[in-house]
Amino acid sequence: MKTCGNRNYRKWLALMVSGGLAVTALAGCGGSDGGTEQSAQTEVSEGIKTAAEDNKVTTFALLDGSEESEIYVEPIADLPDDFIRGMDASAVLSLENSGVTYYNYEGKEQDVFETLAQSGVNYIRLRVWNDPYDADGNGYGGGNNDVATAVALGKRATAYSMKVCVDFHYSDFWADPKRQHAPKAWEGMSASEKSEALYDFTKESLAELLDAGVDVGMVQVGNEINGGMAGEWSTNGRNQLMNAGSAAVRATLPDALVAVHFTNVSQSDAKKYIREVCDGDTPVDFDVMAYSYYSYWHGSLENLSELMADVRENFGKDVFIAETSYPFTTNNLDTHPNSVPNEWCDMKQDISRDGQAADFRETVE
Repeated sequence: MKTCGNRNYRKWLALMVSGGLAVTALAGCGGSDGGTEQSAQTEVSEGIKTAAEDNKVTTFALLDGSEESEIYVEPIADLPDDFIRGMDASAVLSLENSGVTYYNYEGKEQDVFETLAQSGVNYIRLRVWNDPYDADGNGYGGGNNDVATAVALGKRATAYSMKVCVDFHYSDFWADPKRQHAPKAWEGMSASEKSEALYDFTKESLAELLDAGVDVGMVQVGNEINGGMAGEWSTNGRNQLMNAGSAAVRATLPDALVAVHFTNVSQSDAKKYIREVCDGDTPVDFDVMAYSYYSYWHGSLENLSELMADVRENFGKDVFIAETSYPFTTNNLDTHPNSVPNEWCDMKQDISRDGQAADFRETVE
């Protein structure tokens, strides 16, 4: 998503709770076939002058004095200290290179990672694509998230005492249930050859992050891998690749958690994916089950809670929400149509800042 530059400053809390900066990752609790890139649009405002918190209401005043907006946010009590409160900040560097400037709650220019840390964020999720550039060196977009970008952003997150979750897509661009294309360099390889290449890529990438001083706490071996990964669509082929990634994590960062990531949790076969990675012919070595949950696509929170309880109780794995968001406006601000609302969306809250905060809060609880 696009944030504000010197002339158009975006309201901060909306980014914080919606994942407008990116997508929120939540641990300890608990689509469309698209993934992060299909989240709803956010609106552009004229600037932030102050942001003062008074109990449950946060007030924003715009730089030109034309508007003051209040958002009702009821606090969530008794979250444990180790509860992951995360944001995906993969696009920050690309946005800054395009002229974006970030501001703190007082309207002063400030590193966005400092503002996130001050707001209680303790984890930053960074996607990694193998080679997101064409033969002429032009980026495919979406942040152009190669390893060098992850290193640059990871260092900034670490500087403000936030851990990093590395989200390997094992593709040159977006990977999700409908798109699990092998990177250009792996095209034509067998599953065994891809496994070797994936192990090397993962190990070398993590070594770069480690050498740069990035505090990597978790590594996703694949992104929304319901149907396959990196061009391997069979369960055994996908699991073989995930095990190669897991082995590379264990060899490079033995204390980091290994996560596998699924979506479409409302589908009747959602529970089969945990069985496939735990009890299949090629079980996967991992620590954490990650899910995408967008309430307007993925059913009830009761269904999600039941699924997550099953993972914890019957398979002994920790569970977290790797992606979630909710729109606060229907304004269309780019050339792409909005993904929500439409006839197949179940909009459980108003499309407003209060509705966005309410949806986020209910998901966390």
